[in-house]
Amino acid sequence: MSTAKRKQVAQLAGVSEATVSRVLNGVGPVREETRRKVLEAAEQLGYYPNSLAKSMVLQKSGNIGVFLPYVPKVRLISTYYFSEILSGIGHEVREHGLSLLLQFQSPDLEPAYSLPFRTKKIDGAIILGAREGERELAAFRELREMEAPFCVVGARFAESGFCEVDADYRHGARLAVRHLYEQGYRRIACVTGDPHYSNTLDREQGVHAEFRRLGIPHDDHLRVPGNYSRKSGYEAGARLYEIRGRFDAVFAANDRMAIGLMQYLKEQGMEAGRDYGLVGFDDEDASRWCDPPLTTVRVPFFDMGRRAARMIIDMLNGTRDLGETREELPVELVVRRSTARISSA
Repeated sequence: MSTAKRKQVAQLAGVSEATVSRVLNGVGPVREETRRKVLEAAEQLGYYPNSLAKSMVLQKSGNIGVFLPYVPKVRLISTYYFSEILSGIGHEVREHGLSLLLQFQSPDLEPAYSLPFRTKKIDGAIILGAREGERELAAFRELREMEAPFCVVGARFAESGFCEVDADYRHGARLAVRHLYEQGYRRIACVTGDPHYSNTLDREQGVHAEFRRLGIPHDDHLRVPGNYSRKSGYEAGARLYEIRGRFDAVFAANDRMAIGLMQYLKEQGMEAGRDYGLVGFDDEDASRWCDPPLTTVRVPFFDMGRRAARMIIDMLNGTRDLGETREELPVELVVRRSTARISSA
């Protein structure tokens, strides 16, 4: 702020220019009443010497909070799912001159989404890795009652009134099963994901819907639980190898599990695209470079992150109402060698 502007604020607030400088630069002790007078004067005159002072006047932090689940010993941010969504959020937030503040939440504890709002650390929130359950719903209801701008990414909840950005996982699962069927496979095993997440249910619903449409019988022995980790895929491969005569293809709920499964079966002499068909989900980078390259369903995680961030920014700017908005982005099948036609396998 120039000397002339600082003098105007000081005159309007009835304080010294030095006091104005201390208040707007956030340094030194200042009585709360004096601080309030300076901020009100600065707001009235439209003077914001820097982003810190502007945030003080407007009572805004300039931060968008991103909530992530905290899982000990797991490099969560390095996983393709979270890294792509975070990249999309960061891209959009940076374009609008805002900052990100990461907040980690333990899945075993009560969600504390409201606290950073109450302490003025964040202006809006994007929530990743939300699990189904009453605790999450109660936390979302609290945010709604506070009229806090927030958006849930990668999950859906039956209760209305929340902003959600997701992908069409059900359609993606149907595309995967349909492709295996068209390639000649009929005995399709499934490796499922963590049941605490709505997109796990969406994938399973898509699989079963396509099974019914194509007349593929349901076989409980061919449903193997996983948790979206490569290790769980490797363990699923061991279970399926024991009943290898009962299946000729596998749908895995994400690429990490598909690659783990592929690794185990390859160690036993079974190769995807030759001895069985294999489809993953997500189209993470590793799916292109594994051997054989993995057929998968591409999910636009980066765009999901960008869209969620833009929704929050629009809420903060007053161009979008708070409350219920649901966007479901399309997915697409990416065909590679892991699903060669059964006639040529």
